[in-house]
Amino acid sequence: MARAGSLLFQSTSLGPFGVSLWRYLLGALFLITIVRRRPGTHRRLLLVGVGMAIYQTAYFGAIATSGVAIATVVTMGATPLFTAVGGRLFLGERLDRVGTACVGAALLGLVVLTAGSSGAGPEATATLAGVGLALLSAAGYAAVTLHSRRHHDDPYGTAVGGFAIGALCLAPFAMTEGIVPQVTLPTVALLLYLGAVPTALAYGLYFRSLSALKATTVSVISLGEAVGAAALGVLLFGERLTALTAAGCLVLLGAVVVLTVHERG
Repeated sequence: MARAGSLLFQSTSLGPFGVSLWRYLLGALFLITIVRRRPGTHRRLLLVGVGMAIYQTAYFGAIATSGVAIATVVTMGATPLFTAVGGRLFLGERLDRVGTACVGAALLGLVVLTAGSSGAGPEATATLAGVGLALLSAAGYAAVTLHSRRHHDDPYGTAVGGFAIGALCLAPFAMTEGIVPQVTLPTVALLLYLGAVPTALAYGLYFRSLSALKATTVSVISLGEAVGAAALGVLLFGERLTALTAAGCLVLLGAVVVLTVHERG
């Protein structure tokens, strides 16, 4: 997702609001087509949609301001921490020693993976605005996760409704940036990928998992996205994994596997 968003910023006139808007519109379309589930009328969908609009736009804003590496490590690293605190305060969920150790190991793996893949280029430059937007994104993501964990009776309807309401919230801001992208084959391919894979598929599974697992567990498992991004870089872009990147992937995957098995056990 981060790589696709970064490429769209470089190749089109779309800004963070525009990319987020197209992502949600296409995600809703794909999910409706696949599961044939339309948005429900639950009032709580408004909160989900607003939260999704905030954290998605803040994340892309952090990418545009501080680069993919900083935006990813701050947003994905802070989200499980915010979720763990919120889960304890609002849902009564507690992490035992194994869960706490897995969260710590996953965050360590994420930092090592990002450090190994970012290098010393300009993308590794943090700014106050970029870090602040990344933390805002993490807070919004955690809020949506906790809210959806409490109300998990219709995961796919929640995803579609969240996309639709999120798109409505973003539309006025996207129009000020420029809402129509340059129609080229790479741009269309990137938008379709962004709407189908990391949006419709990923969020459908994410909301579904919240009906069976703790909110913190789901947020930690979602860190596997960083490993997937590294794998796609190798398979599609010919990138090479450094020793640090490989070590970070192994630590992060190990933490996710152990936490999942422990939770289900």
